[in-house]
Amino acid sequence: MNIPPSAHFTPLPLDAAFNARREALPASLRLTDSARHGFGRQVFRGMPFDLGQPEADNVLLLDQTPVSLAVDELFATYLIFLHQAEDYPAYDQGELAHASRTGNELGHTVSDYTLEYFDGSVSEFPVLRRFAIQQSHIRWGASPFAAVEALSPVVFSSTSESFILGQMPADSFGYGETRHRSGRDDFSAEHLWLYALPNPTPDKAIRRIILTPRHERSAIYGLTSTRVPAHPLQPGLRQKLLLDLPDGVSLNASGDLDAIGLDLGSVIAAYGALDYDPAQWHGPNANAQPVRSLRSVIVEYASHPAARLYVGTDGSAASHDLAQAAGSGVVAVNPANRPVRLRIVERGSGRPVPARLHLHGQHGEYLPPRGHHRRVNPTWFEDNYAEFVNGLNQYSYVPGECLADLPLGEVFVEVNRGYEVLPLRRSLQVTPDTEEITLEVERALHWRQAGWVTADTHVHFLSPQTALLEGQAEGVHVVNLLASQWGELFTNVGDFDGRTTLGAKEFGGDGEYLVQVGTENRMQVLGHISLLGYTGPMIHPLCTGGPSESAIGDAQEVTMAEWARQCIQQNGLVVMPHAPDPQGERAADILLGLVHALELVTFNPFEMQLNPAGLADWYRFLNLGQHVPVVGGSDKMAATMLLGGIRTYAHLGDREFTYDHWKDAVRAGNTFVTVGPLLELAVDGQPAGAKIRLPSSGGTLDVSWKVESVGCPVDSLEVVVGGRCVEQISLPTVRERQQWPVSASGSTTVKVDRSTWIALRVRGSYRGRPNEIGAHTSAVQILVEGSRLFAPEDAVSVLEQIEGSLTYLDTLAPRPEVARFKHMRAALLEAHTRLHHDLHASGIPHHNSPLHGQYRLDTSAG
Repeated sequence: MNIPPSAHFTPLPLDAAFNARREALPASLRLTDSARHGFGRQVFRGMPFDLGQPEADNVLLLDQTPVSLAVDELFATYLIFLHQAEDYPAYDQGELAHASRTGNELGHTVSDYTLEYFDGSVSEFPVLRRFAIQQSHIRWGASPFAAVEALSPVVFSSTSESFILGQMPADSFGYGETRHRSGRDDFSAEHLWLYALPNPTPDKAIRRIILTPRHERSAIYGLTSTRVPAHPLQPGLRQKLLLDLPDGVSLNASGDLDAIGLDLGSVIAAYGALDYDPAQWHGPNANAQPVRSLRSVIVEYASHPAARLYVGTDGSAASHDLAQAAGSGVVAVNPANRPVRLRIVERGSGRPVPARLHLHGQHGEYLPPRGHHRRVNPTWFEDNYAEFVNGLNQYSYVPGECLADLPLGEVFVEVNRGYEVLPLRRSLQVTPDTEEITLEVERALHWRQAGWVTADTHVHFLSPQTALLEGQAEGVHVVNLLASQWGELFTNVGDFDGRTTLGAKEFGGDGEYLVQVGTENRMQVLGHISLLGYTGPMIHPLCTGGPSESAIGDAQEVTMAEWARQCIQQNGLVVMPHAPDPQGERAADILLGLVHALELVTFNPFEMQLNPAGLADWYRFLNLGQHVPVVGGSDKMAATMLLGGIRTYAHLGDREFTYDHWKDAVRAGNTFVTVGPLLELAVDGQPAGAKIRLPSSGGTLDVSWKVESVGCPVDSLEVVVGGRCVEQISLPTVRERQQWPVSASGSTTVKVDRSTWIALRVRGSYRGRPNEIGAHTSAVQILVEGSRLFAPEDAVSVLEQIEGSLTYLDTLAPRPEVARFKHMRAALLEAHTRLHHDLHASGIPHHNSPLHGQYRLDTSAG
């Protein structure tokens, strides 16, 4: 919006004093773009200036002769000059001399500016290079000390926000994340500088201003005066206010207010205010979300004390004098300028512990710790810096203590530390004397001591050290950070060395929280595969077959089966990620025994729980006798995705916790996946992952269970046999008990007369939807003598996936050289032949699809 200039400033006309044209200035003063700063009435940093006209003398050149400006009994606290010094070469030191113009020279007296008063007294001010004045062409390190660039700082949306708003981004990604730009940041541009000359006797009338050149030439473009007492160019500190929107003014698609501006300052951000329900905040709900207002905004700004705020469209904008705005739909928000050290410690030991931290003030304004964003970017690959966004709540990961700038008064805090520690949510009182606040978190569940360790099998983009911090804060013992390729983009490749486990004792850590860099190798049609914890060289190609996984023009070089075999040879763990997608070659690889676990993905457990389609996909393989355990991974790729939001619990037993032992525990299959509830299964005393053999007559099995939770409501527990619930046990929920933790255990019996499998699942949801699934164990396989674990209907579905993969290889896959193509096709044919034979052996006829009937070993080069 167009903001009127501040009424506190009065331009002084210089037309009679102008003695040169911009385009005719000496080369050292001449601007290539002489019109960049405009002509006539112009506004710089909210202050009006009268510049010259394009067809007349329009600049005052100070060369050899003093210039006297008569003024009409002028009273002023400051005179603000728009001027420039001539360009100097960078150095003139013999062998080091060169002609580039850096602006690093300083201290030379360019000119004198003298104020002559009506009483005959004078005040003289030397104008020094790089103090009160600077040349137009500078490098980034040559900012003047007492002058500022004429152009105001610019505030703009992030790159992705601009796309949401249908706008051209103001800058490229990266720079777009800065959200603002100083007027001097474009160092290829030509600068003019503003200098505020202080009048030492503002109560005396000025008669003349005398401008005297000294050791260098300079040019003056404009001059304005003011009577404000505060320095007009000194930046204001960040402040906030709560503003009621006038009628007809609304927020944009990003929830921000566009129609707002300041004359003497910058609006940093204006966004819908957040209203938190105190009862919900202090209650047991693990996901206390505020409501965003559509009629009130929090305005963050930095301004001069005499600034005026404008809200609305041009011509009908309401304005507020910020010095006298209270009571006119404007409420001052206490400034967050009290630095307070926050310590998060474990109850009992007093040991500082990493955690996920949220703070907000009385008006819902987010209060990040120092070193964290005030506005966390939620977009893919755009914020990978120890932060999380859940709905309207923002969080920072902190390593046990942090420094936060807080407002005086009531501050609201939330601390989270995984699924065994009680969430902490409370309010604090900050006073002028508050220097440190200690927040105690309590471990309510003790599954680690019982031999369980947690893991996230699927994390992207974070640095290993940030991944370690987030793992520590979320109670995730093993973070698998996966390098990969996205077209022409490669991520975390430089973090892979095939040997280092960050956090392990042998690499200087305490051995309790680990990060291992593996790879997610991907192809669009056949599927993705996660290769965890393998040693030696990186398994290439990272991606294949063309976009969007690999680049346009890439051949289909390998199958996932080949990647899996190489990972196993290099002592790695093979995981099929984010079930059920993509449904393709994964079917063949599971049948070939190349897959150690199948992964469920949940980006954010407060928005979605365990994926039922992924579970159905897994059940299909269990029903074919493939005893594959289930694991959980967040697939974290943005700040909206919670590391460990879905996680794997694997039972180590008495083994020492190392990354290799964790891999062994996953392979053994005693795992469960969860978005909160913790769940343990035993069938006749045997844990998940076990096999129980029964005689041909079958038998009755005892199924015992335990479930606990510190945050996610638990509604019921289901005993699942062969993919179907045979018993549902209603459990007390937090909504009934109004306290954490919840814990329940029990047992039941299951009669089995044919081969099958048994597992447990928990119904429960942060969103109060009892049908959603909050946790699931891996299965105990039950093998009854004479009864084969084989579901023909599932076999047909799996076989069709393999046939689809073969069809793709034969028709659309970018063809590699002949021998490579034959090798890839042979792996899929092997799995297809096995399953096709099993179907026929079970008396189920199956015929190839029309495309499958056209398969042939094409010997032509692609």
